[in-house]
Amino acid sequence: MSSVKEDIKDTALGVYEAVLEKWTSFIEFIREAWPLLLLLFAGLMLVWWLADPPPPKRILMATGSDGGSYQMLAKKYVDYFAKKGITIELVPSRGAQENIARLSDRKDPVQAAFVQAGIHNQTGIAGILSLGSVAYEPIWFFYRGSELEISKFHFQGDRLKKLLSMKTSIGEAGSGTHSQALNILKAAGLGQYIPQFLTLPSTEGVDALLRGEIDVLFLVDQLESPNVEKLLGDPRLNLIGFSRAEAYTRILPYLEILTVPTAGFSLARDFPPEAIELLSTTTQLLVDDRMNPALQYLFLEAAEAINGKQSFFAKRGEFPLFNHSAFPESEVASRFQKSGVPPIMNYLPFWLAEFVHRMFILVVPFLAFAYPILSALPNYRNKRVQVRINKMYGALWAFEQELALGFDASQCDAYINRINQLEADALTFKVPKSMAGEYYSLRSSMDYVRNCLIRGERPYLAKANALSTAKTDVQL
Repeated sequence: MSSVKEDIKDTALGVYEAVLEKWTSFIEFIREAWPLLLLLFAGLMLVWWLADPPPPKRILMATGSDGGSYQMLAKKYVDYFAKKGITIELVPSRGAQENIARLSDRKDPVQAAFVQAGIHNQTGIAGILSLGSVAYEPIWFFYRGSELEISKFHFQGDRLKKLLSMKTSIGEAGSGTHSQALNILKAAGLGQYIPQFLTLPSTEGVDALLRGEIDVLFLVDQLESPNVEKLLGDPRLNLIGFSRAEAYTRILPYLEILTVPTAGFSLARDFPPEAIELLSTTTQLLVDDRMNPALQYLFLEAAEAINGKQSFFAKRGEFPLFNHSAFPESEVASRFQKSGVPPIMNYLPFWLAEFVHRMFILVVPFLAFAYPILSALPNYRNKRVQVRINKMYGALWAFEQELALGFDASQCDAYINRINQLEADALTFKVPKSMAGEYYSLRSSMDYVRNCLIRGERPYLAKANALSTAKTDVQL
């Protein structure tokens, strides 16, 4: 039993001594190499700053009209980002086309915006990326009275004539509502009738319908928007469904079909009186393609937390949804689909997680570059010390040749002082352990020469006489 304890103790002691030796060597290495390490670290910081600068603390985000659903949704993002130390400043706009124009303008500070899916990139605008869809935006046809039979409106025949004879607003030109109305009407083969419709802004159109100034309103907005809530809450208004919704989704693939059950909006009013199908586009989150990847991850994380909840139309976890978009999908969004946000963002504050993540991405290739330099440092140091030892051997050999050719016994003390000076110079060497043998071999050689001089100088005197005799014989 005691032998086992001794073995364990010896093993532990051996491990401790090995670790201690490695640690001592590491400390010596740091002491000798710190200027180079500092230079490499400064280079890393410079590359880190230039290649992938830290995200800004302030973002401008275009929404839509004041009081609209986009603005309501964006305020939730403002609150979420504020908890992460980032400020989002909301910028009202006239609609989707303005949002797209501002995002594509390289001089405009707007970096993010909500835009309806189906707003086509007709001019080939570049510089915009999609982070996916974050909400449903149903396409609503509200009307006053009972002239149109609910859920059986097909944009044809007598019903079409009635619609064209009524005051109908299809949204302000340039807005998402107007663009979707054009898509629907053209798909139904009614493009030639578009000039006959009114183009009121959404809020004005809602007020006009409630006051009875218009008869039909085309509106694209989220269920939770104030405009839609007003219209759904007015018993004088009815809602048109799309009985041919499936056909529209084949023509316009970005559209989704949403089912409203009987009395789904109001049990008390039994509204709607029968189940209907609505067409719906989605709210896309678009960003400037120069946006910092960490901020893109934060937007996606916010979308998952805010829009991923279950709602009247959406299932839990359905958003963000990566489907049809007229703009290229961000690489960050693609990675998010596969593996979510980087795990480190779940455990550290955003600013620290972002810093560590960027450092990790940069440090790996940096180490691939720096490792050969750092690993070559000991060899370089060995060669440098070897050169100094070789020079010292050369000086010692030259001194011995000088003694052999012209030894003067009266100068013995001066000769010894020269040896002592050479040894004093050798003592200033900082020699790695791997070269200790060569270093002490040099010291031994110096000591040998000094001992020869102290013993009476006879070897050098005899050699000097032999050389002198040989020189005389050659001259004769």
